[in-house]
Amino acid sequence: MAFPDGFLWGGATAANQCEGAYNEGGRGLANVDVIPHGEARWAVMAGERKMLDFEDGFYYPAQQAIDMYHHYKEDIALFAEMGFKTYRLSIGWSRIFPNGDETEPNEEGLAFYEDLFRECKKHGIEPLVTITHFDCPIHLIKEYGGWRNRKLIDFYKNLVTVLFSRYKGLVKYWLTFNEINMILHLPFMGAGLVFEEGEDREAVEYLAAHNELVASAWATKIAHEIDPDMMIGCMLAAGTVYPFSCRPEDVREAQVGNQQNYFFVDVQSRGYYPNYAKKFLSRRGIDVGMTEEDEKILAENTVDFISFSYYNTRCAAAETTTEAPRSGKGNVFAGVENPYIARSQWGWGIDPLGFRVTLNDLWDRYQKPLFVVENGLGAKDEVNPDGTIDDDYRIDYLRQHIEAMRDAVTEDGVEMLGYTTWGPIDLVSASTGEMSKRYGFIYVDRDDAGNGTLARSKKKSFDWYKKVISTNGEDLA
Repeated sequence: MAFPDGFLWGGATAANQCEGAYNEGGRGLANVDVIPHGEARWAVMAGERKMLDFEDGFYYPAQQAIDMYHHYKEDIALFAEMGFKTYRLSIGWSRIFPNGDETEPNEEGLAFYEDLFRECKKHGIEPLVTITHFDCPIHLIKEYGGWRNRKLIDFYKNLVTVLFSRYKGLVKYWLTFNEINMILHLPFMGAGLVFEEGEDREAVEYLAAHNELVASAWATKIAHEIDPDMMIGCMLAAGTVYPFSCRPEDVREAQVGNQQNYFFVDVQSRGYYPNYAKKFLSRRGIDVGMTEEDEKILAENTVDFISFSYYNTRCAAAETTTEAPRSGKGNVFAGVENPYIARSQWGWGIDPLGFRVTLNDLWDRYQKPLFVVENGLGAKDEVNPDGTIDDDYRIDYLRQHIEAMRDAVTEDGVEMLGYTTWGPIDLVSASTGEMSKRYGFIYVDRDDAGNGTLARSKKKSFDWYKKVISTNGEDLA
């Protein structure tokens, strides 16, 4: 058998990309709400353009998204029809604590997620819950500066204590921070950071990352104390960095890129800062504010499993490699183009074998169970006159990646808990804010300007993924 019994097949979403209802149920405003669609989006996500409220002339897709807040029962029923064993979703922090620093939670928000989890359980679906999928209450950014402030550790501890206590017995699998390494690339989205003129941006990013790492370790400790059966995972945006050539300078550049990518997960999995990271911070004159208590918490509360997103590998070249073509916009991670792989409509590399390489790299490095919690293809879908959607390109992409994952398990011995495709239902793209960049097995009638009925309909890939799950990955035809 290719995949073990109990392998958790499913799909993954994020609250800010699907829930909508940004001002309902007592929810407060969050950073993810005020990231607009359009040309200003990247500057806002990067913390270069300060936007802490809605401004005239901009469209904010997260305000309504696909309105899963009101459609979740319908959507979960469709996931169940596909045979999902697990559904990865995230908590909107400002739905539980509207400002982030209150002592008492918002009951209406807690009740919403409890109802959602119970709906999953009713259909035999195990919730896999991301505590923070880029959400940071706006009040915490205005009052404290986002995750650059250590006070957020205590606010986060309060949040997770409430969540673990309330959902004990309902949720077993938790992820502390989504794509924690995204702090280094899109810091406002990743950690609520806005940079002031003359500020040492890099120092602030690593300080914020340290605070999230300490908060993650505290969450692991608190979870295991409340319910020893809970399993806590970290989460990174993964994808092995290849050298552009076998020139030693390019190989070294790729090695450094991989170290930067693994830095935070090295801490979460091993319990201490690796030497290469200490040396890097020392050379840069960066003080992350490490305390003796921090060191103890990190060392004693490592994660139970490693989860990650995989969309593509990356390619690195030293500055002396002048012939290396730089990768275009659409990729969050800077680098050079790999001439040996295909690209998506949005310029993302398509590298199924690189998925197997990445799985092996992560398994060899950490020796902890892996959970692929995002993998998918963003593409434009055409609705046929009869309402059907033939998304064979999506099926082909996922088939090749699942085959690579199967080989990693059966031939390489990689141990895995499960696999959730990104966006089992169409949702707002995190990188571009578009609806036209579709990932789902389920089509949602909504366009990039927010028009549409929000009606759900099945694509061809819906029945294909249903078959994959029912055969535990044996039948990928």
